[in-house]
Amino acid sequence: MRHPSQPRSLPMDTRLHHRRIQIGNVDTFYREAGDPRAPVVLLPHGYPCSSYEFRNLLPRLADRWRLIAPDYPGAGYSSTPDDFDYSFDGYAAFLDRFTRALGLDRYVLYLHDFGSPIGARLAIRAPERVAGLVIQNGDVPYEDALGPAYADIEKTWALPPAQMRQALGKAINVETFREEFLNALRPELADLIPPDLWTLHASLLTPRRKEIAIDLIAGLRENRAWFPEHRRYLREHRPPTLIVWGPQDRYMPEMSARAYLRDLPEAELHLLDGGHWLLETNLDEVVTLMRDFLSRVSARS
Repeated sequence: MRHPSQPRSLPMDTRLHHRRIQIGNVDTFYREAGDPRAPVVLLPHGYPCSSYEFRNLLPRLADRWRLIAPDYPGAGYSSTPDDFDYSFDGYAAFLDRFTRALGLDRYVLYLHDFGSPIGARLAIRAPERVAGLVIQNGDVPYEDALGPAYADIEKTWALPPAQMRQALGKAINVETFREEFLNALRPELADLIPPDLWTLHASLLTPRRKEIAIDLIAGLRENRAWFPEHRRYLREHRPPTLIVWGPQDRYMPEMSARAYLRDLPEAELHLLDGGHWLLETNLDEVVTLMRDFLSRVSARS
């Protein structure tokens, strides 16, 4: 029994905080949870999303880790400056400035969707800062392991530039966002995806942000030339890696997950009964797997 003179132990603060920081000319919004002294998990978001996709994950792991999820420039609640390089390289450079501004010199990277080529570029810039990778339905750097939905994007590459942009622009709206979030999920899982995902992110679209999205999707063509560099990083550095995957994904099915094992043969691979947005449908399973993985990575660091 606690003596009245003994201090009461306080529970760990796992609340989700919503913050802003100025990074160059970008008024940057980010979500954060956990003790500032704890090991860091950095969470770059995917498309068509924002740090909102991590809102449920952050407090679930904040008892032992510090989790940080920024909105990219031109996404979520961050600003959309005219003078910014809205490309995979530009976003990686922004993430580098963001981590340095927050004093993050060591972190586990969560690579999901477009966050994968962006986060991987960050890792290549400073591989010594990467304690490990969690890859969850990330855009794979393997041409032969892309899902059938990529064929629709590739068809636009044969069009003249103006027509290509027009075709891509037609797919940037609330109806297509809904399809992106529901993807290939079975009906009993699809109703776990909140409509807030597509209505929120569509409501944040502006004409300028639509042009940015067109640029980024069009940039997938040039990104193919960068695949060998991504694979070389994985092969040469072999960071501890957890691959957690939802195979019900028209863009990145099961073969996409298994492709990573070519360059990361020691990675853990877990296929869950879900799709592209596992943090909505399989959060408990992802948290359990990440908690085990992060504990082992933290013990090594």
